[in-house]
Amino acid sequence: MHHSSILADVLKIADRAGAEVLRIYQSDFNVSYKEDQSPITAADVASHDIILEGLRHISRDIPILSEEGAQAPWDERKHWQRFWLVDPIDGTKEFTQRSGEFTVNIALIENGEPVMGVVTAPALQEAFWGIKGEGASKRDQAGQIQRIGVAQPQTTRRVVASKNHLNDETRAFIESLGAHETVQAGSSLKFCRIAEGQADIYPRMGPTCEWDTAAAHAVLLAAGGNVHTLEGAPLQYGKENVLNPYFIAAGNWYF
Repeated sequence: MHHSSILADVLKIADRAGAEVLRIYQSDFNVSYKEDQSPITAADVASHDIILEGLRHISRDIPILSEEGAQAPWDERKHWQRFWLVDPIDGTKEFTQRSGEFTVNIALIENGEPVMGVVTAPALQEAFWGIKGEGASKRDQAGQIQRIGVAQPQTTRRVVASKNHLNDETRAFIESLGAHETVQAGSSLKFCRIAEGQADIYPRMGPTCEWDTAAAHAVLLAAGGNVHTLEGAPLQYGKENVLNPYFIAAGNWYF
């Protein structure tokens, strides 16, 4: 399967899901809470259903792991060399706070690596996508598409941080970078801001799951950046435990 041959279809699926998410976002929606107390809305479920149906239509043989779906047992998942990894809405907090900074995320994982990713931000009317070895692109609010790539930082590092997750360990890391300024971004958009050269580095010393990062990680890789654990190994996918280790996402200057 050639990735670029299905990219347009995946983007269409993400756009369809995003349109339904936006319809709910603009309505009077209810928020309920899962067992781990993370919020969920009708939009998460609707997006999941649209993406699942769409991906099954274009690739019947590739299994799908979605945050909102029933997860296959590890005995089955450990044999997956290729699978779709989906977060129907990343940034449900941003969604419920109506900041607009939430995203729809679809990634294709091969042998632990995100080789293709689509990230759409329905409320911001932005979309990002990338394929390993083929580059990354952005579609802006006007529908214009342009190639994107990571920046070489100036003397002041532009650090992406989230209002919702800034702990002492992250603050200490940011201080260690020297001269810096903070760029605010929610959800997986943090990776995309680096991919398009609007920020330089995103340290995450806090919990995330594989579906939170995979699609935007693929975009950043395609744009010339990288995501490594604190030990310096590339962030990998398809583990028994879907929690990510702490990581640093950045342009190629950091690694």
